[in-house]
Parts: sequence; structure tokens; C-alpha cells
Amino acid sequence: MQVRVNANHTIQTQASLENWAATTVRDALSRFAHDITSVEVHFSDENGERISPDQRRCMIEARLTGHAPVAVSDYAERLDDALRGATDKLKHAIEHALAKGRTRSRESIRRDAAGLESAPADSDHASPDQT
Repeated sequence: MQVRVNANHTIQTQASLENWAATTVRDALSRFAHDITSVEVHFSDENGERISPDQRRCMIEARLTGHAPVAVSDYAERLDDALRGATDKLKHAIEHALAKGRTRSRESIRRDAAGLESAPADSDHASPDQT
């Protein structure tokens, strides 16, 4: 799984921030590693120089094999809190997307392998061919 970390011009990124974010995301999503091709993490400061409690934003987009991309955002006062919140949301979103894909691909128990409706077996009634 490839993880890329980006930030807008208001956030100063250093190699340590990028490494920490990539490691945090990889660890959090490790159980989905075979379903994820790439992950992009975007940090931004929504209010610039103005101070507000939830000014840091972390948006994470995960590209899943055979599914549409999944994206989530979280806002917090600190970048690490925003990243942790977004990874938690992403885990739930991926679980939902993968479960949704599994339920859609299951075949009905009322259809045989060829996709034809199969009538329930009823031993009391003879078929017209047996008369």
C-alpha cells in the first residue's frame, strides 16, 4: 500500500511529519492492505492565522481494488488528533464499502448455478411429465 502525505501552504511539513503520518495510516489500515492500492493524506489549516478550536483538517482518500475511492475528513485543534480521527473514520468507511461489495456479489439461495429459478422440491405432487 502506497501512502502519500501532502499539505497546503499553511502547514509546514517535514520528513518526520510525513513519516509519522504514513506509519500511522499503514498501521491503522494494515488489515485492509490487500484491498487498498494507495492512500493520500492531505493536511490543511482551514482558518489561516485566525485561531479557532477545530482549525486543522486531515482528509484521507483510499483507493480500493474493485471499488470506488473512499474519502473522509476530520477537524481538530492539532494535526495528530485530526489524523487519528480521520483514520478511525476511514477504517469504518472501508469496512462498510467492502461489506457492501460482498453482499452484492453473493448469489441468491433460490437460484441454481445457471441463474434459473429453482422450484422447491415437493414429493407429494407429480410433475406433468410423469403422468
